[in-house]
Amino acid sequence: MTLNVANQNTPTEAPAVDAAAARRAYELDRKHVFHSWSAQDLLDPMVIAAAQGSWVWDGDGRKYLDFSSQLVNTNIGHQHPAVVAAISAQAARLCTIAPSYVNEARSEAARLIAERTPGELNRIFFTNGGADANEHAVRMARLHTGRPKVLSAYRSYHGGTQLAVNMTGDPRRWANDSASTGTVHFFPPYLYRTSFHATTEEEESQRALEHLEQMVAFEGPATIAALILESIPGSAGIYVPPAGYMQGVRELCTKYGIMFIADEVMTGFGRTGKWFAVDHFDVVPDLLTFAKGVNSGYVPLGGVAMSPDIAATFGQRVYPGGLTYSGHPLATAAAVATIDAMESEGMVDHAAKLGAEVIAPALAGFAKRHVCVGEVRGMGVFWAIELVKDRETREPLAPYGSSSPEMNQLIAACKERGLLPFANFNRIHVVPPCNTSMEDTAAGLAILDEVLDLADGFVGQP
Repeated sequence: MTLNVANQNTPTEAPAVDAAAARRAYELDRKHVFHSWSAQDLLDPMVIAAAQGSWVWDGDGRKYLDFSSQLVNTNIGHQHPAVVAAISAQAARLCTIAPSYVNEARSEAARLIAERTPGELNRIFFTNGGADANEHAVRMARLHTGRPKVLSAYRSYHGGTQLAVNMTGDPRRWANDSASTGTVHFFPPYLYRTSFHATTEEEESQRALEHLEQMVAFEGPATIAALILESIPGSAGIYVPPAGYMQGVRELCTKYGIMFIADEVMTGFGRTGKWFAVDHFDVVPDLLTFAKGVNSGYVPLGGVAMSPDIAATFGQRVYPGGLTYSGHPLATAAAVATIDAMESEGMVDHAAKLGAEVIAPALAGFAKRHVCVGEVRGMGVFWAIELVKDRETREPLAPYGSSSPEMNQLIAACKERGLLPFANFNRIHVVPPCNTSMEDTAAGLAILDEVLDLADGFVGQP
């Protein structure tokens, strides 16, 4: 199906912006709002006064192309009319109902999700977001297996709640690490910064799997309930697993009776050019978690899709978990409308085409032209540009776990040129909505090309 995104995702006129209201919003924010992952006194947050399609407007009416999809969740862009209408219609009919009752929106959302998950992951438990989806997936695995531990990778992110942040393999875990959650970390494959002294993708995959099996042996297979992996790690760097790795993980989990949890919170619902990233690897996990793209973040929603065996564990046994807003009608109505729009407008195929025909060639060109680019990688509308001070030593432009004055200058330069970027550590990620037009994507990439000219000037500096 061919998608005509030009009319929908490229606004024909700017929405009205009330500058006085924006200033008041900023003042109230600074006085009363406590922001996540931030030192409060150091913040100077941007006011977003309006959004449409792949674009946002700040409090002064300046327009930006949203190459971040906010937190990589607005997969269908901002203010999609079908989803806005569905939320409005659901609010008029039934705003909320307890999860113990059946409601039409929840049932239909579960059907649509189950039809798209791999294999027989046909039972859906709804949560409020990705972190609690991962928490519940691990709880299900522990109860199903009777085992306590969970394995997770370094360079990963699984959420900000207690277990999820302890499963996380990046510095956001450190201040929250209680060493009491039964989590054990292992090294995943990442050839550009290999932990295994590999020189090829094949070696990296093989050695990473050998390392993982050794970890399982040393920890004791009978103690491990689950292994959780982002199908393609997101905020940790968008490094695509090498050929054979995901299949090898699946085989190891099956061999030792460990439940394989695919974290698709960021990669699910079209982001990589397929409905789920695991579809690229022909792998069926035991549990799959989702959020973000399921309804583009219009109303908070996440969930767990589970295998028949895990669902059967709770056929006659009470599942000890739940949430007041599990399967909230407004959230699930938004999910129904989002999935229907993605299907009818061909957004998943469009994301694949954007990646193959626009983003990949442009980023390959960046890697040739710009000495600051160490590596580019990704698929669909899910890419990372890794920036370095030295291509030979691969010294990053910002240290692991932090930013740098150079990266801050690049982010500011993007915004000055009308591009809203997603940046983490020494990387700029290219993650626009799945239905961004070819023309807008090319324009955003042209801005990045200019900004990388500035980054080239940092190469070789102490």
